[in-house]
Amino acid sequence: MMQESSISIPTKVIGPVAIVGEEVNANVNVPLATLEKPMWPSTNRGASVSRHAGGIHCHILNDSMTRSVLLQGESARYLQHVIHDLSKKNSEIQRTIQTTSHHIALKDWHWQVVGNLLYFRLEVTTGDASGHNMVTKAADALLQWLLAEYPKLKYVSISGNYCVDKKVSAVNGILGRGKYVVAEINIPRAICIERLKTTPEAIVNLHIKKNLLGSSIAGGVRTANAHFANILLALYLATGQDAANIVEGSQGFVHTELRDSHDLYFSVTLPNIIVGTVGNGKELDFVRKNLEMLGCHANTHPGSNARRLAIITAATVLCGELSLLAAQTNPGELMRAHVDYERGQAIYREPHPTTTITS
Repeated sequence: MMQESSISIPTKVIGPVAIVGEEVNANVNVPLATLEKPMWPSTNRGASVSRHAGGIHCHILNDSMTRSVLLQGESARYLQHVIHDLSKKNSEIQRTIQTTSHHIALKDWHWQVVGNLLYFRLEVTTGDASGHNMVTKAADALLQWLLAEYPKLKYVSISGNYCVDKKVSAVNGILGRGKYVVAEINIPRAICIERLKTTPEAIVNLHIKKNLLGSSIAGGVRTANAHFANILLALYLATGQDAANIVEGSQGFVHTELRDSHDLYFSVTLPNIIVGTVGNGKELDFVRKNLEMLGCHANTHPGSNARRLAIITAATVLCGELSLLAAQTNPGELMRAHVDYERGQAIYREPHPTTTITS
């Protein structure tokens, strides 16, 4: 027998985060649900930098959801015939998946053959939904069509792990799954020193030696960051997302440069932000209130609410990443912050009005 209950996760609102771009051009207060208390003031410090440095510029470079079906043929030669034939049937694939939803559209498909196994990776757009169930339903219909179209194929699985859902992989970063977002900011030297208590040179130096070299010797897969997962989880919980998607979502890159020999260019690239503003979990009161606060509920253009949420997510990740790296350039600062905030020796006083929401 299953019993339903609920848990409470402390939620505070940080910001506003200053965002600049064609899709989002606003100062946004952001709810973060976490048990790690130092994350609120740290990310809030990054938000303060965003306001004083002219804002974080954000761009979505790709937008898709994927599911890979797995089939078996009699031989690799037969599968080669199937793939060649499918390359001429995009319109039929499109019609098949659109029988499952008016909000889904074919974007692309890819394949891998291993022996007599065919891994068929479906790539679609799913509007304002994150798209997990939508693409699975479409893949189910596609499977039935494939088995009818090619009688020598046999069903193996609705998911062949070439998607790749909630697992570390290279393919998601290369082909895309979710929203591929880049957030970037130029920080004048004076603001870096005043707000972050460090220099542009120190942050660039730490990024190279920690994020790039450290991740490389650790065997990281398409990842060079300090703690993307922390911010993603906090925002995913606050906005009713499938929190397990932080696995692929946290695979991303920080990039830094010195500009004009003295200012700091700082960016985060997140190829796999998987968020939605409709669907499972979005009916909860606290989720609805948080999405309304973020402005991710009123846009009428299909998909624009989810895209706005992805942009806000990337900008917030930048704020948290920037602040943590700055802290780590100073010996002892990271541990002092944890001791002070987690043991109640410091009080989190925000410079702007915020709300505490218990979810």
